[in-house]
Amino acid sequence: MIETFALALPHGITLSCRASGARGRPVLVFLHGFPEAAFVWDELLAHFARPEHGGFRCVAPNLRGFERSSAPAEVAAYRARHLVQDLAALVAAEGAPLECLVAHDWGGAVAWNLANQLPQLTRRLAIVNSPHPGAFLRELQSNPQQQQASAYMNFLIRPDAEQLLAEDDYRRLWAFFTQPHGAPWLTEAVKRRYRAVWDGAPGGPPGAGLRGGCNYYRASPLRPPRPGDPAAAAVSLPHEMLTVDLPTLVLWAMEDIALPPSLVEGLDAWVPRLTLERVPGATHWIVHERPAFVAERLAAFLARPL
Repeated sequence: MIETFALALPHGITLSCRASGARGRPVLVFLHGFPEAAFVWDELLAHFARPEHGGFRCVAPNLRGFERSSAPAEVAAYRARHLVQDLAALVAAEGAPLECLVAHDWGGAVAWNLANQLPQLTRRLAIVNSPHPGAFLRELQSNPQQQQASAYMNFLIRPDAEQLLAEDDYRRLWAFFTQPHGAPWLTEAVKRRYRAVWDGAPGGPPGAGLRGGCNYYRASPLRPPRPGDPAAAAVSLPHEMLTVDLPTLVLWAMEDIALPPSLVEGLDAWVPRLTLERVPGATHWIVHERPAFVAERLAAFLARPL
């Protein structure tokens, strides 16, 4: 059973959350990406809450700017330090040990930062197709393939991106999901759940629910450089901001057209306790495509001694 609740954080942000499992049990926190929402984790929330699969307390917040979570108007409110602050406050509110932080896409960007800055908040880290910031910066600065694959990011920072994404019943967003081989999981029922998130509050402009998500891209300099906008070319990150000394599982779907396999090369230089599993035949949307596989690999990771 999935419960929903609104969590008011001490610094004025409210996160709409989905959860399963008894409070007081060791906690798994699941972070979604763009253009998704917390509901994408429902199958895993229910799975890991069952006694035979660990009996965890499983929580999936909608990140700020998504679904019914607070959506500040200022782009600066979506910088990494604020997102990490939200997550740290959520962990404190749960009041029980965080056994693992599980994250995909933009959720992974938050998770990598928290694991570097506040490693004491979780015992383990599990990342699904979300590039380590050091690897992503390296590839954006030096790899034309990555620059081309990430060109969509410069579309998403346009002031009219939300309106353009909403055109023709979100035609461009459905295309995100269906490249390169289609998406059998994208049923009409799943589309209705996405539309409910992307539409935003009734009476708003088309695609109003996408503004917060687009602001993540507007707030970050990690995007391909272009004339008049150096973006990633102007960024330098010291090694100490990139190291993660937690047991870390990285599941990498190898047919991710936006995040090529080159992004997992050299990860052990920053993440010495790394378990890297490359997944042939899966795309960026592996959580939708193969939830049972993701659950099985996560369970194996959780069962290992620290």
